[in-house]
Amino acid sequence: MKLLLISSTGGHFNALLQLSSFWQQHERRWVTFKSATTEKALEKETVRWAYGPTNRNLPNLFRNLRLAARVLFQERPDVVLTTGAGVAVPFIILAKVLGIQTVFVESYTRVNELSLSAKLALPFTDHLYVHWDSLQKKYPQAQLIRA
Repeated sequence: MKLLLISSTGGHFNALLQLSSFWQQHERRWVTFKSATTEKALEKETVRWAYGPTNRNLPNLFRNLRLAARVLFQERPDVVLTTGAGVAVPFIILAKVLGIQTVFVESYTRVNELSLSAKLALPFTDHLYVHWDSLQKKYPQAQLIRA
């Protein structure tokens, strides 16, 4: 299986790293922001650097939409997996249009409400995972996972 792993830096990136026992078993590509941390952690991985910041930045939204089209058409992953962040939204939407499975793992810090990126991606997400009963009750399509 070929994975496309998408996150911003910081907590979202660390959450994806915590899933390494899963993604290390598969061919994979990464999309994230370039930082000293991500460059070091992914030096042996294939990475496409996204455009940031994404919050309230329309030019970068369109740049990342273009990047999503290029990456998804070139790489043809079987699954797009994200731990969130605005950068993931164009990838999730386009992946759904192309018939590629999408998985969104919401941040552990989200207890009562989904993040904005999760809400935007939700109509296009095949599998939404949350860490808290309160979110699973509010969003019945979500699947509960424990960290």
